[in-house]
Amino acid sequence: MRYLLVFLFFCSVISCDETQQRIAFTTVSIEPVYEDSLSIRAITFLDSNTLSFAANKGTYGTVDLESGKVRTNVEKYHTLIPEYRAIATNKADFFMLSIGNPALLYKTGDNGKMDLVYMEEGEGVFYDAIAFWNADEGIAVGDTVDGCISITITRDGGFTWTKLDCQQLPKSIGGEGAFAASNTNIEVFGNDTWVATTKRILYSPDKGKTWEAITTPVRTVAESEGIFSIDFHDKNLGIAVGGDFTKPEGNLRNKAITSDGGKTWSLIADGNDPGYKSCIQFVPGGGGKEIVAIGFTGISYSKDSGAQWKTLSEEGFYTLRFLNDTVAYAAGKNRISKLTFK
Repeated sequence: MRYLLVFLFFCSVISCDETQQRIAFTTVSIEPVYEDSLSIRAITFLDSNTLSFAANKGTYGTVDLESGKVRTNVEKYHTLIPEYRAIATNKADFFMLSIGNPALLYKTGDNGKMDLVYMEEGEGVFYDAIAFWNADEGIAVGDTVDGCISITITRDGGFTWTKLDCQQLPKSIGGEGAFAASNTNIEVFGNDTWVATTKRILYSPDKGKTWEAITTPVRTVAESEGIFSIDFHDKNLGIAVGGDFTKPEGNLRNKAITSDGGKTWSLIADGNDPGYKSCIQFVPGGGGKEIVAIGFTGISYSKDSGAQWKTLSEEGFYTLRFLNDTVAYAAGKNRISKLTFK
C-alpha cells in the first residue's frame, strides 16, 4: 500500500506519461521480404497481416506478413504496361493508380480481377497519389491540367470518380505538379485534407469540397525540388520533407513543421541533415515527437519533432509504412523490407 501511495504522489508531481517515456531508437535492422527487378513506390496494409504493393511493369501484389508468402499479378491496359505509384484501401477494396497518360485507376472486382473505374487521357495527365477519408469517400491527385492541379473524388466507395472543375480549385502557379515518389503527398485526418504540391500545400476542411492554397518556406525553385511527403500526427501537428532529388545532399529549406493544422509552417533543422527524403512518417506511440524519414539516401530518425536527426542506415528506400510502434515496412528499388527499430 505504501508503494502505491508513493507512486500516486510521484504521478501527481510528474506526469505518469513522463515516467513511462519511450526509449529513443538507436538502430534499425533490415530484413528482406520481397526482391524483384521492380521500382516499388506504393505500399499499404490491407489488414494487420497483409501488405499490398504496386509497382512498374504493371505489377501489383500482396505479402503475407506471417508466412512471408508473396502473390503477384500484372494488370495491363490493352498493350500498355502501366507504372503504378499510388495505392489505397477503403477497407472493402484495393485501389491502384498509374502515372502518365492515360491515367488508369483500378479497384478490386469480382473473382480477384481488377476493374477499371476511372481513366483520363490528355496532355499533361499524370497522377501522383491516392487516399481515402472513409469507406465511401476518396481522393486522387495529379499534376496541373487546364490551369489547376488535378483532383478526382469518389463518394460511392470508389465505383465512380469525378474530377473537380478548375473553378473549384486554386489556380496553379509556375508549372505546379506533385511528386509521385512515395504516395505520401496526400494526408487526410477526419474531414481535413492536405495536398503537397511542387510549389505549396492545398488544404480542404470539408473532404475536398472547398480548397485554399497555403505557402510554405520549403524551397521550390527547381522543378526537381519541393515537398515530396507530408504526415500529420493529429489535426494540428504536421511535418513535411523533400529537397532536390538531383542534389540529394542539399539540406537547406527542405524540412518544415506546422502546429496549427497547416495554416503556417516553420523550417526545422535547416542547414542540417537529412538532405533529400521522399517519405516521412510519425512513429506510432511517439507522441508526435518521433519521426522517421527515408529516401534513396537512407533512413533518418528524430526524437524531438524534427529539431535534430540521426542517420540509422544508409540503405535506400522510396516509401515506408509503420505496422506498429517499432516495426515498419519499406519499399524501394527492387525490394520490400521489414524494418525493426530498436
